[in-house]
Amino acid sequence: MYKCCIFDLDGTLLDTVHALTKTMNLTLAEFGLEPVTEEETKLFVGDGYRNFVIRAFGSRGAGEQTIGQACPVYVRFFQENCLYRVDAYDGIRELLARLKERQIRLAVVSNKGQAQAAENIEYVFGKGYFDLVLGEREGIPRKPDPAGPLYAARTLGASPAECLYLGDTNTDMRTGIAAGMDTVGVTWGFRSREELAAFHPRYLASHPLDILRIMGI
Repeated sequence: MYKCCIFDLDGTLLDTVHALTKTMNLTLAEFGLEPVTEEETKLFVGDGYRNFVIRAFGSRGAGEQTIGQACPVYVRFFQENCLYRVDAYDGIRELLARLKERQIRLAVVSNKGQAQAAENIEYVFGKGYFDLVLGEREGIPRKPDPAGPLYAARTLGASPAECLYLGDTNTDMRTGIAAGMDTVGVTWGFRSREELAAFHPRYLASHPLDILRIMGI
């Protein structure tokens, strides 16, 4: 029986593509570069903002020096725009309510910075709705390192076998599997079903309420 559900944030709980794309395009414009599309953003994100900047700027022909200068600019713009058009995916609120009724512990583990991860979650769901929100922070390596989900499990009093890990990218599939957790690839997010299936997660889900069936509730 699962005691805990650990969720990725971007592309799993929340549709944040508008905020991410707007932030990146403001940053690119500062350096006179062409904007990215939302479809490009979905491919460029998933393993921290630095890699997002590297991929987006690299795709526009920028060199290492420009990329290095762009990272703090991106952080500044993201602080101002991280809530832009952010909302939960259809079915997420109902899923979470049903899980809370069953006293399943809820955690978020994200490569988004700690302050922005907490701000996103509190903006959409309210303060204290999740038992733990873990963003990028000192001392815990970014996903796909499994340290974050394992820290969440320990904090919430669950073993890895008692946790279901849910995410929408190859980074998440590698993370959940490395943590020894039953891993769900969610196909409503940023990446394709084929990308997720290639990593052989325990489950694939096409709608949030599919999680209830997976958990047998």
